[in-house]
Amino acid sequence: MSQTTITVRYFASLREALGASESLLWQPGMSLGGLRDQLLARGEPHASALSRTRALRCALNQQIAKEDALIPEGAEVAFFPPVTGG
Repeated sequence: MSQTTITVRYFASLREALGASESLLWQPGMSLGGLRDQLLARGEPHASALSRTRALRCALNQQIAKEDALIPEGAEVAFFPPVTGG
């Protein structure tokens, strides 16, 4: 039985710190917030880039989502800083 992965994409300053994307093993029942915590636990550079003191937005399959949203199998997750207009 093959294991399913999710794709995690990073944008703006997060891309500079962590690269464009990475693939992770999917864990049933994991939320976006749980994924962020898992990535934080890796240490640097994830700990600084995804710090809970930073305001970040999440998207799930290209739709803005809250951190309590559950990640479905094969999903694409994105983390990015809030966008300001001008």
